[in-house]
Amino acid sequence: MDPTAPLGLRVDRSSPVPLYFQLAQQLEAAIERGALTPGSLLGNEIELAARLGLSRPTVRQAIQSLVDKGLLVRRRGVGTQVVHSQVKRPLELSSLYDDLEAAGQRPATKVLVNTVVPATAEIAAALGVTEGHDVHRVERLRLAHGEPMAYLVNHLPLGLLDLDTARLEATGLYRLMRAAGITLHSARQSIGARGATSAEADRLAEAEGAPLLTMRRVTFDDTGRAVEQGDHTYRPARYSFEFQLLVRP
Repeated sequence: MDPTAPLGLRVDRSSPVPLYFQLAQQLEAAIERGALTPGSLLGNEIELAARLGLSRPTVRQAIQSLVDKGLLVRRRGVGTQVVHSQVKRPLELSSLYDDLEAAGQRPATKVLVNTVVPATAEIAAALGVTEGHDVHRVERLRLAHGEPMAYLVNHLPLGLLDLDTARLEATGLYRLMRAAGITLHSARQSIGARGATSAEADRLAEAEGAPLLTMRRVTFDDTGRAVEQGDHTYRPARYSFEFQLLVRP
């Protein structure tokens, strides 16, 4: 049975919104709320077009827009398949691990580097230590449903907590901090974008030069002490930051 059949898909021909975009929005919403689950195969494009009274090119354009977003994938000999919904991260002090788990994305972690290094001038300034002072450096690949989602580089003051590799692969960094009695209070964060380097492309299964979201953060505990500095890169097809904006009175 075509999983789109029970969705009650409709298009409004009197609307100025293009028909393909109306269909794409409804399919995306169904993926976001879990009505179309990961692994589901969409029905035949011809049948879907006939059911909605649309042309096949219109249906194909709607589906291609979701393929481009990373929500659907076309597999030769299989058909068009739902991948996963995009994770929308609220702009609050939370960890990627917790966000993925809350979204039902089955997070997993591969620790690539777990070592002690001398702090560069930039890292020293962020953590409030002297340049050249030893700090902990952790590099991790965060996956969801077995697919790479983000590459995470964190620096922490030495001796802050036990950064055992097995523990880092079992849970999130902020959970380890809370378990160690560290009360996270606030952070300074900047968000940007740039092209993937060759190494980042290999890690994240993207093409070299593909756009990546970037996030840099310095986190403080309730005493005002800097407890971590992070430089993270994300696949934008699978991840976005969500803001709430208020008008000043």
